[in-house]
Amino acid sequence: MHLDEPLSDKEFNELDKFLMSERCSDECMTMDALHGYLTALAIGPQEVPFAEWLPRVWGPSPEDAPEFKSDAEHKRITGLIARVMNDIITTFEVAPNEYEPLFLELDYQGRKLLDAESWAWGFCEGMELKADAWQPLWDSDQAELLRPIYLLGAEEIEEEELPLVDNPVKCDKLAIEIEAAIPMIRRFWAPLRKSAVETVQRDAPKLGRNDPCPCGSGKKYKKCCGAEQGDA
Repeated sequence: MHLDEPLSDKEFNELDKFLMSERCSDECMTMDALHGYLTALAIGPQEVPFAEWLPRVWGPSPEDAPEFKSDAEHKRITGLIARVMNDIITTFEVAPNEYEPLFLELDYQGRKLLDAESWAWGFCEGMELKADAWQPLWDSDQAELLRPIYLLGAEEIEEEELPLVDNPVKCDKLAIEIEAAIPMIRRFWAPLRKSAVETVQRDAPKLGRNDPCPCGSGKKYKKCCGAEQGDA
């Protein structure tokens, strides 16, 4: 399995089925939420290590880690997730105009409308992972770029904002706004990400390869997510 290859339809369905299975907790991300989450990480202000962001895919607590049948299945599923992330990153770097958020569709009064609620929630989770780093965008004159994501994806919104999301037509409009905002959000953070790549972070704490893997598997990092990163 090459981590630079996009998922095939069969692999997409395999990962989707696993995330929806009883071996994952009720807090586990669905495919559309995962796509939003990884998009936030891909275009945001900081590069986040695989071993740091993976646990949140399963849920907010270590107890949400899935019950893998074998080491091979663990490596297979985490490898598929890594490939989703790599595909998003590669698309933005090579052909940003071809990026498409993984929104759902619903039928409403004879119309096909976009349902971006889960995707937006995943994006919000990605921002929350590095909330302080995202704050400059919230504080800037471009904060409105995040508003449709917030309205559809936040755990709670203000009571006076509820009429903005009280029917599928309004939510479809917000989904379209999100799609238009994504490249501008990426552009906002591009200078910072470029600077971060060019700067050697000598004082950052390093996760030892013999340390427990933070994904919650109970294995050593070198035998778990560290192995996945080594393959990337």
